[in-house]
Amino acid sequence: MADGIHFDRQGRLGAIVLDQPKSLNALTHPMVLALGRQLARWRRDDDVAAVLIKGAGERAFCAGGDIKRVHRLRQEGEADLTRFFRDEYRMNWRIDAFEKPYVALIDGVTMGGGVGVSAPADLRIATERTLFAMPETTIGFFPDVGGTAHLARLPGALGRYLGLTGHRLTGAECLAVGLATHVVPSGRLAELEDALVGAAGQNEPLPALRAAADAFAVRDGDAPIRDRLDAIDRIFGASSLDGVLQALADEPDGWAREQREALAAKSPTSLRLTWAQLERGSRLDFAGALRQEYRMVHRCMAGHDFFEGVRALLVDKDRTPKWRPATLGDVADGDIDAYFAVPPGGDLTFDWDEAG
Repeated sequence: MADGIHFDRQGRLGAIVLDQPKSLNALTHPMVLALGRQLARWRRDDDVAAVLIKGAGERAFCAGGDIKRVHRLRQEGEADLTRFFRDEYRMNWRIDAFEKPYVALIDGVTMGGGVGVSAPADLRIATERTLFAMPETTIGFFPDVGGTAHLARLPGALGRYLGLTGHRLTGAECLAVGLATHVVPSGRLAELEDALVGAAGQNEPLPALRAAADAFAVRDGDAPIRDRLDAIDRIFGASSLDGVLQALADEPDGWAREQREALAAKSPTSLRLTWAQLERGSRLDFAGALRQEYRMVHRCMAGHDFFEGVRALLVDKDRTPKWRPATLGDVADGDIDAYFAVPPGGDLTFDWDEAG
């Protein structure tokens, strides 16, 4: 058992609780390893018919991974800075490959690593407190933990928009675009969990779990993203990142100006990298998406912008990152191609070996 995560079983429902509310349930390396190993055990356990994952507290499901520790490890001279990501991506693969129903209660902040442990779920149950985002370009990174695949399945150019800008969605908006399967009022989550325990004991657990969630779900909710989908498709559906920026400049309204300002604050390398990631990854399966992301991580860990972004946004919190290169025009195509090279130790592999 690792600090910050615990496991329980109620009837035939296995429960995963991310339990670090003071840090918004961010995933540490021991939590990642523990979660992956527990899934391997429950996969073989006939007494477990389904799995539920949730976060402790009322503020967050999971706000991401413990990237500040990666920053510290670099300062301490750690040779292998990819270890956390390697184990996290293998854990993400296990969630996607898990043959039993997997239910995620995405109540509260759900970002980065939190998306990684919830987006592959059969049922993704949001609330009015849900705040979803993949904000990695803000810290000089890219939408990982399977973001290549998760963003690609969204309608139109929405995945590209979310990946580049880090725009935040509410629970109702997640439902509207398919990131959530249900929205349930947070005040009824305890009742819902009791119903899910009963459903997991049925002969056909997945339909029973879905019916239980349906019984508590609300279908009406304000989802402003719906009114922006046409504009997002028109602008972010451009054939190049520079085309997107030009389309935003040609758009007269305040929303377009806000998007230009948001993109201007991001790492130029991260923007070009995320564009290439989603273009190259659009036809990859989930394992292939994670392999591609693992290649990208190696280059990021050897570079500047990720560590500068973490410093500026999460460590020193001066919010003035000094990106290198500082402009999109200075990021060469060859620089981006290098992120997709096979790493020195070879591509990431996946299996159910309980060692993690």
